[in-house]
Formats: sequence, C-alpha cells, structure tokens
Amino acid sequence: MSSIHDTPPLETEFDSRVTRIVEEALLEDVGMGDLTTDAVVPADLPGEASFIAKEHGVIAGLHVAGLVFHLVDPDLRLEKGIIDGNVVDAGSVFARVRGPVQGMLKGERTALNFLQRMSGIATLTRRFVDAVQGTRAKITDTRKTAPGLRLLDKRAVALGGGVNHRFGLDDMILIKDNHISAAGGITNAVGSCRRLLSEKHLDLKIEVETKSLDEVREAANLKGIDRIMLDNFSIENMKKAVAMINHAVEVEASGNVTLANVRAIAETGVDLISVGALTHSVMALDISMKITPAHA
Repeated sequence: MSSIHDTPPLETEFDSRVTRIVEEALLEDVGMGDLTTDAVVPADLPGEASFIAKEHGVIAGLHVAGLVFHLVDPDLRLEKGIIDGNVVDAGSVFARVRGPVQGMLKGERTALNFLQRMSGIATLTRRFVDAVQGTRAKITDTRKTAPGLRLLDKRAVALGGGVNHRFGLDDMILIKDNHISAAGGITNAVGSCRRLLSEKHLDLKIEVETKSLDEVREAANLKGIDRIMLDNFSIENMKKAVAMINHAVEVEASGNVTLANVRAIAETGVDLISVGALTHSVMALDISMKITPAHA
C-alpha cells in the first residue's frame, strides 16, 4: 500500500463532485441573476479580463476558475499563462478570460474566491515544504477543512508540494484518544479495528495516535499497525519515539506545528508532519481580476 493517500489528478477535467461545488457556489452568489450587471452591461458586449497576482505565491485553482466561467457562459474562455502549482510574483498577469463581459462579471467573485483560497493554501504549504527540505519528512494535511470544500482544499495542498492525509472517515483507520478511551486501551482498539477490516474485507491503513512514550511502546509492539502518530510530543520525546519505533512503521508528528518549529520536528526523523493550519486558518492570496470591455 502507498504510504500516503493517492492525490486526485491535478491537470485533468474535474469530476462531478467539483462541478457540484462550483454550481452551489454560483447559486449562492448569483441566485436568480446579477441584477446590476443585467441593467448596466449590454448582453453582446465582449471583453477581456486579466488575473493579476498582488503578491508572491503559488497559484492553485485555475481549473476551478475555468469551470466557473464555463458554467456561467460557455462562450467564456480561460486562457492560462501558467499551470496550477506554478509560482508567481507580485504584479504578474497569469491568466486571462475572453468573451461576454456580462458572464465575466457574474463569475468574477466566485472564481476569485476559489482561486484566492486555494492559492493561499498552496502558498503556505510550499513554505512548510521548503522549510523541511533535505529531511525525510513530508508535510501533510488534516480534515480541518472548510465544510464542502475538502476536495479543493486538499488539492491545493498537493499543488503546494504537500501530501494528502485521509480524505474522510472511510478511507483509513485512525485511532485517536477518544477511541482509545472508549475501547479501554490501544491494544483493544487496534484489535477491534483489525477485526472490522477483516470482516469487511478491507485493505486500509491503521494509524494510532499516542500521547506518551508508554503509548508509543505499546503501539509499536502490536501487529498490523502502519503508522504511529506522536501528538504534541516535545522534540526530545519525538527523538526517543523515533528511535524506539526504529522505522518499523511510519511516524507522524502532529500538534502545534508552525513554520518556526517545523524544521526541528523534521530533524527528529519523523516521516510525516501534519499541519492543520494549512486549511483551517487560510490566508487568501491577494489576486485581482481587471475587466477591459472591447469598446474601451
């Protein structure tokens, strides 16, 4: 089995799940119609719009923006100067839209919302990835995503150079502290999960969250575990846990990870570092869209 979750394709047409996300976003913003645009802008007025990066960062979400404009008006065409995952500098024009100005205005806010959020996630992810360069550690995300936007949030993490953790509760076993408490201990919890997977004929990874070196020792001695999470461990105890596990299974560090301490965490020898802030505290990348009508 792969050591990370398979990342969805990044440069292919999106599946129906993304179409539904975009349709819901347009319904939320446009509703029954853009009254201002319909009143002010002639239906047959063509034009061009430029997407401009107002700061340095990683662009993510061009495919989603293109889908927004296509759903608003099939005559709108997004022309990309770069591909998702590329870095842009402040002032760069990285994409253009051509076609009816009415459609551009109706799709502008929704397209920018997706682009700015996804680019902000990708940009922060890249900073974490760069900070641990040269170590064995990979930066991974969590389920701390905006409701309804998990697929896009995690796609943005991948575009920033990170790897995706589980997408939901059904694609991996992750035994956390509350599970352990309810089961009466790590050993009981792991045994129950292994039985369930066997009964359902499922081949899924099993990860166990630990909060102490004693719990690490218990988990490391159990069969059938693929990954051990070190939750809020000190750097010193991380090093001890990594030595105790001795690469028998993957090791993930989690809890209060920042750009200031991620390098030290990576240098303990862990395989994965999960960072909830990648998606739960998104700082949107500043991007603007400038429309130029044909008569201008």
